[in-house]
Amino acid sequence: MCGFLMYVGDFAISPETLGQVERQLELLHHRGPDDMALERSGQCVAAGFKRLAIIDVHGSRQPLQYPPSGPDAGRWTLVFNGEIYNFEELREELIRGHDAEFATDGDSEVVAAAYHYWGDAALERFRGMFAFALWDSATETVHAARDQFGIKPLYYLPTIEGLWLSSEKPPLLGIADGDLDRTALSLYLTMQYVPEPYTLHRHIARLPSGGLLTRAFGYPPVVRRYARPTFRPDPAVPEESIVEELRDALRESVRCHLRADVPVGAFLSSGIDSTAIVALAAEVHPRLHAFTAGFDTATAYSEFDVAERSARHLGVDLTPTIVKPEQVMEALPRIIWHLGDPVADPSIVPLYFLAQTAAEHVTVVLSGEGADELAGGYTIYREPRSLAPVRRLGAPLQRGLRALARAIPEGVKGKSYLERATTPIETRYFGNARVLSDEEKARILRDEPGVGHQHVTAALYAEAANLDDVTTMQHIDVNTWLPGDILTKADRMSMAHSLELRVPFLDRGVFEVMSRLPDRLKVPAGSHTTKYALRRALAGIVPDFITDRPKLGFPTPARRWLRTELAEWAHHVLSTSGAGHLINLDYAHELLKQHERGDADNARKLWILLSFSLWHGIFVDGSVVPVLPERRPVRWAGGDGGSPAVTAAGPVP
Repeated sequence: MCGFLMYVGDFAISPETLGQVERQLELLHHRGPDDMALERSGQCVAAGFKRLAIIDVHGSRQPLQYPPSGPDAGRWTLVFNGEIYNFEELREELIRGHDAEFATDGDSEVVAAAYHYWGDAALERFRGMFAFALWDSATETVHAARDQFGIKPLYYLPTIEGLWLSSEKPPLLGIADGDLDRTALSLYLTMQYVPEPYTLHRHIARLPSGGLLTRAFGYPPVVRRYARPTFRPDPAVPEESIVEELRDALRESVRCHLRADVPVGAFLSSGIDSTAIVALAAEVHPRLHAFTAGFDTATAYSEFDVAERSARHLGVDLTPTIVKPEQVMEALPRIIWHLGDPVADPSIVPLYFLAQTAAEHVTVVLSGEGADELAGGYTIYREPRSLAPVRRLGAPLQRGLRALARAIPEGVKGKSYLERATTPIETRYFGNARVLSDEEKARILRDEPGVGHQHVTAALYAEAANLDDVTTMQHIDVNTWLPGDILTKADRMSMAHSLELRVPFLDRGVFEVMSRLPDRLKVPAGSHTTKYALRRALAGIVPDFITDRPKLGFPTPARRWLRTELAEWAHHVLSTSGAGHLINLDYAHELLKQHERGDADNARKLWILLSFSLWHGIFVDGSVVPVLPERRPVRWAGGDGGSPAVTAAGPVP
């Protein structure tokens, strides 16, 4: 796991530009404290790299040139972030089929070699998580790509002089102007995250998950989607056989994700997903070190007891982390800085501190992200069955019920049900985070551009036209919520502490099985069960008290905190953010006062507004200065134990 910054110019790189690359690269030091290098390729390309060494620890330095010898020596310059779990198999295939030459034992060189011999077709062969930029000096073209789920990030910034590519957004902010994208802001308030390909800065874009960017010398970049996870449920699939396939695929995926030359641990909560990963990993590493987080408050927000019980049952060591409200106030500006764009998900806070603790013991952790989206784990996926009686009625009856719903006063039981049951799925569903209505958003934004979720989801619904409603909802989530919220917070919060987080559920082999699950094996009729096939596949692997446990998510006491310890701080954040020209701060303060009095539960709305206010204070107004941890010196450089290519010490700018 690493961080990179590449500049591809149309003119010879000046010393000033090279110095700018070096300075901005330092903002990625947390992603790679083990090694650093900055190299030029020809006259117009500069590639900088910060390495967190996981495989081939004392080799596989980057930027990497390929081939290592011969007439094409050094044609390709690669900077690569991620892990290719089948790199050894691909290496053997390249040697057998092409007599490929390798100078290292890691996966980075396999990525470059695969592109050298297979071109863009190599992307479909990679099993893992990745983002990379690859300069081809022969054709003067840069290729940049991300894995199909969007596990690893990649941002890009076109300028008049060339193109910048970065693992995170902050390094590009010293290059781009500060124009705010009001469409992205509107989408953020709807979805609680900024969906791909947007960022809140108009000129900086995020390469979509499964995206491939190419830019020939002197031309603008071209972006296309080379892969998209595609569900293809099979109603006739035998239950027993696919449950067995799923069990085997998960076991094999966890085995591959344990491959590393450094210590590996795992996150463990009270849910089935993380417990499954820990249980399967413990089959290979019986003394696995697991980590859990909770709060110094009511037991409703603590997963300690269940996680400790699971750890004892599985025979693994468990280290807990307690998060207190004063830590939240201190850490949130730092968290928002690492995110680059706000993600208004309160579970980011415990995840940040959980990763901090884990990084003190291991370099890699396995985690359970992706299981809910692939296996049908969210309770909202039961909604199509509950709405079916009304959805089966004819259009005239539905119009009548819709009129009745409008006449029912707010808060009266049945109003919300009738509204949702008489609304097409394309209009009513855009993911798990349904917080601000269009009416509220119009009241909050000073200048509402009138952008709704359909701006992002319309094309996805068109792709899902032949799917059942449950699978359609999964398709929306896998392509929006998963990369925009779940994987963004997982990557940034782990890498903030130089910790590599791996997600075995988001594996090509696992998805191939889960993509075929019919809705009866995800949310069966007449039952409150979710992830039915997954629960069956894990029977006997995870303890029964976990298999039968309902989904809780990652509960946080944000509701209580905003009424007590965080209330005064929240008013201060809103008042000092400098965002009053964008959002109605008077209304925001009133929402907070209502929440403090107990007149309404506005916690989710407030978290969205507070996250944006902090972001604005940090990246636009400059009124908030996050206290970032001091950088550790580069630990080593190369196999000879000599000095690093560039010494990186001192405070983060």
